[in-house]
Amino acid sequence: MERAHSLLLNEEACSQLGEHQRAEFVFEWLRFLKKLLPATDRADVKKNQKRLVEQLTMVLTGSPGPPTRWLLAHCLALLYKVGDSLTATLMVDRCNDIIRSKDDSPSYLPTRLAAIACLGALYEQLGRLLVNTFKETLANLWKAMKSAESQGRYEIMLSVEKILRGLGPSAVPCHRDVYKTARGCLTDRSMAVRCAAAECLLELQREAVFLRTSELENVATLCFRAFEGSNYNVRVVVSKLLGTLLATAVDPEQATAPRQGSKHSSLEEVMDLLTGGFLRGGAGFLRASGDMLKGTSSVSKDIRVGVTQSCVVFVSVLGGPWLEAHFSSLLGLLMELVSHARATQTPADAVCCRRCVSFILRATLGSLLGEKAQIAASKDLCLAIGKQKRAVDAAMCDGNVETRVTITDVAASQHVLVCALLELGSLVQGLGSTAAPLVTDTSTALLDTVISVLLHPSVSARLAAAWCLRCVAVALPSQGAVLLDRCAERLHALKSCPEAVAGYSAAIAALLGAVQHCPLGIPHTKGKVVIGVAEDMLRSATQNSRISIQRTQAGWLLLSALSTLGPAVVEHHLPRMLLLWKCAFPPSIRDLDMELRRGDHFTWQVTLEGRAGALCAMKSLVVHCRDLLNDDVTGRLLTPLACAVSLLTKLPVLIKSYGNQIKNASIVFRLRVYEVLALLPPKTYEEHFGVVLKQLVADLTGPENVACSELTLLPPLCHANDLVLLGPALHDMDQQYIEEQLHGSRAGGGTLEYDPFTICDKGQDVPAPPPPAAALTVAATQLYSLLVHPVSISDILEQFSESLKQLKGVRQLTVQTQVAAALCSVLKHLGSCCAGLGPEEVRRPALGLLVGALESPNPLLRCVAAEGLSRLVQVVNDPTFTVSMTLVCFDKLKTARDAVTRTGHSLALGALYRHIGGISSPQHLSACVGILFTLSQDSTSPEVQMWALHSLSMVIDLAGPLYHGHVEASFTLVLRLLLNVPPTHIEVHQSLGRCLNALITALGPDLQGEGQLVSALRTSCLVDCAVMQDSPDCLVQTQAISCLQQLHMFAPRHVNLASLVPSLCVNLCSSYLSLRRAVVACLRQLAQKEALEVSEHAVALVKELPHVTIKEVGLEGALFSLLDRESDPRLCQDIKETLVHMMTSITAGKLAHWLKLCKDVLSASADSTAPVETNQEEDADRDDDASVFHAKSDSGGPFTNLRWSTRVFAMECVCRVITQCESHGHPAHFDLTLAQELRLHESTDFLVLHLADLIRMAFMAATDHSDQLRLSGLQTLLVIIRKFAAIPEPEFPGHVILEQYQANVGAALRPAFSAEAPPDVTAKACQVCSAWIASGVVSDLRDLRRVHQLLASSLVKIQTGKEVPSQVYNEGTSTMETLAVLKAWAEVTGCGGARGPGLLKLVQTDLAALSRLWLAALQDYAVLTLPQDYSWQLPAAGGTFYTAETVEQARPHYYSSWAPILHATALWFSSTGFIMADDGPANLSRPVTPTSMGQSASLASKSPEDVSADRLHLILGISVEFLCSPHSHDQMENISSCLRALQALLQVPWPRSKVGNDQVLSVELLSVLHRLLVTREAMAVQLAVLEVVRQVVSAAQEHVREKRHSAEVDDGAEEKETVPEFGEGRDTGGLVPGRSLVFGALELCLCVLVRKLPQLSPKLAGSPGGGQRGSTWSLSDSDCRLVASALAILSDLPSICSPEGSVSILPTVLYLLMGVLKELVQQLCQGRALDLVVTAALQALRNVLSSPMSRSEKSRGAWAHLLRCALNTLLDCWDSDKASPVVDEVSLLTALTVFLLSASPEVTTFQPLQARCIDKFKASLETKDPVLSKSYQLLVSVFQSQTVVAVPFIQALGGCVVRHLQGVERSGPQSYEELRAIQDGVKALEALVFAADKTHCPQLVAVLLPILISFLLDENALASASAPGRALHESALLDLMRIGPQHSSVFKALMASSPHMKARLEAAVKGNQETVNIKATQTPVPSKTSPSIQLKTNFL
Repeated sequence: MERAHSLLLNEEACSQLGEHQRAEFVFEWLRFLKKLLPATDRADVKKNQKRLVEQLTMVLTGSPGPPTRWLLAHCLALLYKVGDSLTATLMVDRCNDIIRSKDDSPSYLPTRLAAIACLGALYEQLGRLLVNTFKETLANLWKAMKSAESQGRYEIMLSVEKILRGLGPSAVPCHRDVYKTARGCLTDRSMAVRCAAAECLLELQREAVFLRTSELENVATLCFRAFEGSNYNVRVVVSKLLGTLLATAVDPEQATAPRQGSKHSSLEEVMDLLTGGFLRGGAGFLRASGDMLKGTSSVSKDIRVGVTQSCVVFVSVLGGPWLEAHFSSLLGLLMELVSHARATQTPADAVCCRRCVSFILRATLGSLLGEKAQIAASKDLCLAIGKQKRAVDAAMCDGNVETRVTITDVAASQHVLVCALLELGSLVQGLGSTAAPLVTDTSTALLDTVISVLLHPSVSARLAAAWCLRCVAVALPSQGAVLLDRCAERLHALKSCPEAVAGYSAAIAALLGAVQHCPLGIPHTKGKVVIGVAEDMLRSATQNSRISIQRTQAGWLLLSALSTLGPAVVEHHLPRMLLLWKCAFPPSIRDLDMELRRGDHFTWQVTLEGRAGALCAMKSLVVHCRDLLNDDVTGRLLTPLACAVSLLTKLPVLIKSYGNQIKNASIVFRLRVYEVLALLPPKTYEEHFGVVLKQLVADLTGPENVACSELTLLPPLCHANDLVLLGPALHDMDQQYIEEQLHGSRAGGGTLEYDPFTICDKGQDVPAPPPPAAALTVAATQLYSLLVHPVSISDILEQFSESLKQLKGVRQLTVQTQVAAALCSVLKHLGSCCAGLGPEEVRRPALGLLVGALESPNPLLRCVAAEGLSRLVQVVNDPTFTVSMTLVCFDKLKTARDAVTRTGHSLALGALYRHIGGISSPQHLSACVGILFTLSQDSTSPEVQMWALHSLSMVIDLAGPLYHGHVEASFTLVLRLLLNVPPTHIEVHQSLGRCLNALITALGPDLQGEGQLVSALRTSCLVDCAVMQDSPDCLVQTQAISCLQQLHMFAPRHVNLASLVPSLCVNLCSSYLSLRRAVVACLRQLAQKEALEVSEHAVALVKELPHVTIKEVGLEGALFSLLDRESDPRLCQDIKETLVHMMTSITAGKLAHWLKLCKDVLSASADSTAPVETNQEEDADRDDDASVFHAKSDSGGPFTNLRWSTRVFAMECVCRVITQCESHGHPAHFDLTLAQELRLHESTDFLVLHLADLIRMAFMAATDHSDQLRLSGLQTLLVIIRKFAAIPEPEFPGHVILEQYQANVGAALRPAFSAEAPPDVTAKACQVCSAWIASGVVSDLRDLRRVHQLLASSLVKIQTGKEVPSQVYNEGTSTMETLAVLKAWAEVTGCGGARGPGLLKLVQTDLAALSRLWLAALQDYAVLTLPQDYSWQLPAAGGTFYTAETVEQARPHYYSSWAPILHATALWFSSTGFIMADDGPANLSRPVTPTSMGQSASLASKSPEDVSADRLHLILGISVEFLCSPHSHDQMENISSCLRALQALLQVPWPRSKVGNDQVLSVELLSVLHRLLVTREAMAVQLAVLEVVRQVVSAAQEHVREKRHSAEVDDGAEEKETVPEFGEGRDTGGLVPGRSLVFGALELCLCVLVRKLPQLSPKLAGSPGGGQRGSTWSLSDSDCRLVASALAILSDLPSICSPEGSVSILPTVLYLLMGVLKELVQQLCQGRALDLVVTAALQALRNVLSSPMSRSEKSRGAWAHLLRCALNTLLDCWDSDKASPVVDEVSLLTALTVFLLSASPEVTTFQPLQARCIDKFKASLETKDPVLSKSYQLLVSVFQSQTVVAVPFIQALGGCVVRHLQGVERSGPQSYEELRAIQDGVKALEALVFAADKTHCPQLVAVLLPILISFLLDENALASASAPGRALHESALLDLMRIGPQHSSVFKALMASSPHMKARLEAAVKGNQETVNIKATQTPVPSKTSPSIQLKTNFL
């Protein structure tokens, strides 16, 4: 293919190829030429133009296929446009000659079609340059049209459309001719020709004014005829034509080329045309009149659906502003249409007509209007409803003769009301909480108007009104309970009126159904009201026969709806419901037989209706409350069910007796029985199988059977992939709501009145249950599959076969469809259960039925049969049977010649292996591929081609890697067919697309390869995709995009995004839903990895899209606009995910773009924000900038009137932006100083610079009308506070940047605390309040007053509570709000404890009440967390903040709130010392229960000690229970709160004494903490754990110390030598694991130390993870803190042991201490953190050595021995192996000194050890600084210690010290380190002097003084001495002046005996005095105080 990439065609290479390869080569050349020509220099083009024209002409005459001819035409026109245009007329003439040719052979047809295509392209590109030839050309085309076949007509229409586009106004002379020809093609038998003609007329109407004036009516009639028998594509295109024409007729400004003075048509005239088409179709007057006389309707549903779509296009073209201005008129006209008698002649017509009008309203109001306009439209609808209702009331009032209306008008009004009410409900539901002003508007009286319709005589109108009320309740949850009460009240008052009973009961049921969509729910008591009303209805049903049926239906409808509230509500009423079911049926079969002998048709009608209702209520219970169905309940349900099943057998007798009057009731009854049985386990009613099966067979095959809609019954049984064979799927259409009317049965589509019980179903859209007869067939099929088992199926299948043989015609087809559906359903069920089918006798009839269906003329039935065969193969699970089935298909395909058989068996061939793991036989695969290849090339039957190619795609999928051998041939086949199949056979192209997709999937990652074959396959794949992308059919384009998406997944480098992304963007606003879905799904995948490239390629696209210009807002903005318009959930989700993936471009410099986009979206509403109300008390605060409180939407933004849901997503995007900047962005995003600095040097953007915009957006959202948007805004505000609270403001040191937004935050929060605010909004606002106060942004308490007042008001609110009658939400919401408030206060309290007393002042005034509320909440939580086994302990009346009925709803709120409350409660106890004054209970939102800890009365019987103990155990219990929970891995905040609470508790003496006193509790606590330490790596948690452990150990220490002290006091009279034995270990010294506190603490410390220092463990020391002993390791600062904490705990453990116990643990303690020390002293890198560990280790060693246990009589010896061993180990550290030399000798010497000072003398005076100690110090005196300096310092301590310890060291080391100091005079200090060492040496010598007795003291002074004098320098030496030398001189002089007077006699004697010394000293003193005097004279300011040195010289 690379040889095709040149300007001129490589004819040599082309000639060497075969026919098919040549066609592919030419196509690839044309593709390249299309891209190359615009980029080539004009001169080069002209140079090669002649040759190029020749080559293109050669292609033209070479019979090119459709894609090639279109590409050829484009390239030829492009060549003349870029090159020399003058010779283009020659090419036009050449094409005309080809068209005129008399050659009619099939081989010449492609050339003629190519010539036609070239003409169109030439005129389109060159336009007026060819104006002189266009008349001749058109005349030639009209002549060709007369003899053209469908392909020719199609191509001529396309070409004429292009000619019109190119010529524009110049083609006016031929417009009439074009219209005349296109008019005939618009009703062509070929659907593709109809589409092309419609497109041609659409182009014509741009310039041809007569089409929208004089010919408008004719064109409309023509379009109506075009709709008749049309397919979906025709309806879309023709409706676009008609709608556009009508729009330009009404408003000529809409036309592309408006003409001055052109005639206007009024809206009424246009709607009259549409109404005429809707009512009479495209028939002429005479035919329509004849039909009217006959009373028949000849208007097909195709026409009505087409007219409906045209009306939608008409309004859409005129636009939202026009609709807003003219909606009232349009609504009136639509209401006239739907009320016309001709539109609603039959129930099916009425349903279709209502759906059409509802679709018009929904598609226009729902997508064109903004929220403000929708509210206005809702008011118009409301007025229309009121008008209709008043008319009905007048008709029903006999006395009002003047205004009386006919009964026909009353019947017609129901249809008007249904349409208006359903649309009103949809509008309100879409508006959500923004509809609140509409509902509360008294002028409209929406609720009163809707409720008034509940009394309408028509059931459909009443149900529509009920549904509308349900929509109101969904949109405004606060209205649910109010409306429920109102309807229940009216029902009770009007229970004698049949309409009122039916209407109000339906309304109550609908409102109960709405609760499923309202998280806030309704009060639990409403359930009691409903069941009371239901019981009343059922009991009183027999009192008045006139309303028996209505009351019976109402009662069961209410019970059915009650079950939708869920098990939590229903379980309280279940006994009453079971009793009602029991009463509804006779107690036994005998009673049932007796019933049959009495009664009339009315009695039985009431009975059957009532029992059907009872069964429906039973079904609702099973569906919604399955958890309640225990064995007992199921058994009690089966009793009435048994009677119902028995009654099934009696129904034929009843029908025979009473005729058709009870036939409908019997159908509904059978339906309900089947539905309930299908939901229950079949084993529970096994004994009734025979009866039920017999009835099922009769329903499926009997003469009374009614044909069921195929689309209701069959599609669920087909495989989803096979449904594409039937055309566009309904769920892929925007018009699904009306299109499905075309596929319904003769009974019409579904509607609510067919099954009023569905009004309480969960769906958001209005239910459309099918007619009962159709629903019965579906239910029978489903139940049949559950009941049939292999034993009974054989007879039934034989019965089915016999039934089919006896039937003929339509009846046979109906029964065959239902039998096949039942059989397929059985096989599907058996396959899912992995059950077998049984013996071969069963297979034969099953196979016969399926093969018969496989050859049915119904394509849907063939799909079901193919799926049934694949399920049969799966169930039989026999390879032999599978092969035999394959051979049957082969034989049929070889012999059959009819299309039906070939399509069915080709599909079966692909489906057979679908459920048995795929194809594994190469031979079988080759045979399948061979036969399917042959069938797919059968050009005589496009249907066979389509089915064969679809089957081939399945074979490719099922074969997997086995198919690789056929891949090349398959690619060749696909490309060949794509290039040759006519464009009119769209279905074949769609199947080819599926084949290509399967081939790409089969190759998978192999497509990335570089081999020649792979490269050729990849190129072929790209060419295939290019062909499909250029197809005129949207589904083929969808397939192309899907294939490119697959290719991008496996080989992304080979997909050109520069061309793909613009092609996707062009289709973003396609009128086809499937294409939009494919585009967005592809963009989503591309954006996952290449978000920035996608965005850039989209911006490069200069093409403007409708509504949004990509250049202005980018692809992201276009997606936001699309999201706002779309209603398809799947598409919306894909759009959101695409936008989320595209946010990754934030890091590539698009941050400002994204924030502006979100801000524009948020601002784009008609009424952006609600004004913020201010209280009078806050008038003083109004000096703030008023602009922050009123965020008006920016005018002129790129978006207009966006919905609240889109704006909510924009706020979610803002939160994602913040999160992404934090996780993947630059640190400067959250550092203003750094951001400003970087902004100066480079053009970068950071989030912190946009903080004002973030705050503004959060404020706008938080103050909106929409509750969901308010929640999003508050959440965003919370995120902003948490992320930006700590960022300082560089311009104002000591302040943070958020401080300037205090007013905004307060204003955003205030509306959430209003009385009207929903509880969830208030709860979220409380969370923001606590975060704001706790963040520390505002330090001045006066500035916090605004937010604090909001929290305080909420606290008052929950204390005063709400009155029960005014409760509008579920009681669980009160729990949510109360706990949110308490949690917020708790968080403020917890933070106040950390931030100091300032914040605590805010809380102080409310702490008394808060503490009780917190305690009550904690006790509620503790009770709710009890295991299921202890559920009986739950209080019967509920807790303090929850009711017993709403315990499940309340539980999650407790789970999310308890931790901060626990911490705050602990802090409160900590601050009060666990003393709490009970001065009355706090006012709670519910009456305080006896279980509440906060109530004084409940505690009156307990002593204060018991009360405190209960509270302590409550907090400890909650903490321990949570910390033990295995589900707390994601709740680090809760873990931290628990640990902080424990810390706070253990700071108070009383709880500490309780914990210390209870060893079992302490051990349990340590066990939990140990587990937490092991399972949580967070350093903050580990440090907190160790702190709690330290506190627990400290509590135990205090306890032991207190016990010992008590014992000493008690035995004080007897002076005992031993300390009483308290502590662990007792006499034996044994510590029991699991019961010993010491052991637990030791274990925990060991865990920490070994994890951080693995070398301590002998097992880990040599392991790869532990590292070799002495190897270099590093500890982080946090690690060091952990180790230090563990060492501190470790050293305290001996003190809580008995003497014997201390001996048991001492070896471990010493081993760990010595081990840590040894590791520390061998490390090179020392730091502050490591110094902390060293200090901690030395402190721990000192604690252990000084322990009282070391002096205890019982343990003294053992301790001495063990401490000697430890000392020996310490000394051995110097002598360790050379591989790990000691680095930190100072720490070792310090540890040695600690031993000498703290251990008992018997340890340190042990001769060998003492000698080694002296040696270590002696060696240290020979080293250099800093060891020498430290040695002297340590020796000072040693010399001053006990005499028995000090004397040996003095004797051994005194001389060394003297010698070292005496040697200083020779060299002097060269550095300050040496100076420090000398000074420390002098101090050591001084210590010797002080330690000596009086006899030796003069001698030692006589040694010290000469040394000090030797440090003095004479005048000359002093001047030249170094700084350390002068410092030593001054230091020595000071020491001499200090020591001399103390030992004056020795000093004088020395001076007298040594004149040299005396002279040296005097000179030094004199020199010092002169220096002082010089400094004094140099000081100008006299000073009263002399220098300190002067004072000291006076001592001489």
